[in-house]
Amino acid sequence: MTRDHAFPLSSAMAALAAAALFGASTPLAKALLRDVTPVLLAGLLYLGSGLGLTVIRLLRDRGWRAPGLRAREWLWLLAAVGLGGVVGPVLLMLGLTRTSAASASLLLNLEAVLTAAIAWLVFRENANRRIVFGFTLIVAGAVLLALPWSGQALQFGHGALLVAGACLCWALDNNFTCRVSNSDAVFIAGLKGWIAGIVNTAVALWMGAQLPAPAIIGSALGVGLLGYGVSLVLFVLALRGVGSARTGAYFSTAPFIGAALAILAFGEHASPVFWLAAVLMGVGVWLHLTERHAHLGVPKRQASTPRA
Repeated sequence: MTRDHAFPLSSAMAALAAAALFGASTPLAKALLRDVTPVLLAGLLYLGSGLGLTVIRLLRDRGWRAPGLRAREWLWLLAAVGLGGVVGPVLLMLGLTRTSAASASLLLNLEAVLTAAIAWLVFRENANRRIVFGFTLIVAGAVLLALPWSGQALQFGHGALLVAGACLCWALDNNFTCRVSNSDAVFIAGLKGWIAGIVNTAVALWMGAQLPAPAIIGSALGVGLLGYGVSLVLFVLALRGVGSARTGAYFSTAPFIGAALAILAFGEHASPVFWLAAVLMGVGVWLHLTERHAHLGVPKRQASTPRA
């Protein structure tokens, strides 16, 4: 083992880039909500991811090529897709009907916490005080951004349990995906997009949602390709080098990036809370990026050449 950055800096940059794309998609998706119901929009975003990444993969491979996953890896991947792409979104939608938006936003930070807890306690990813402290600062910044500073009361009940259940599903999804992160990232992200997109779209249509104009559908698919598809590819690439806990911590900066974009592009006011969250997240990310430790990355499969 060599003494260097504990994990490749490129993997950390991939995680931050994934957060940037996902965070940037939030204000764009919010604008689309004027014409599309939330569940249908989620379906279209995921479909954009699945469709776009499938086209990219076909062009890259010059035709269809089997992903080459082993039986055990298929189990990890299908479990990740089922929990993160099907059960998680359904629990979230049910939870949102029973709790306030402010409470749900705050509870969604549980995903990063549960991801790290499972990674450290179950899958034995390495951690030290510096990493744990940096993780805490990043999550604290995300919590600050989610708190209802307008005076809206927090409400916790059965809806909160459903949202927490969704976060647990996504935390398990992150850790399960990490087990197959040495495989084709484009295939993994594309498969998740197709399954989540079909399920969410079907649920929305069953609930009575109407398809919007073709231009709106095209915009949603485009936002989904970048904010969900390419973002997830980068997320999987980050999992290869920095593991579930650190990738989840970096990805927690997505709300800050989305808020920053809203301030720069849409002229929204930057509150003191925003700048405090920026400092906390910035210090947390710096602690991670400057960590020095022996490399203990995710075990790679033998006789396997990862594809981006």
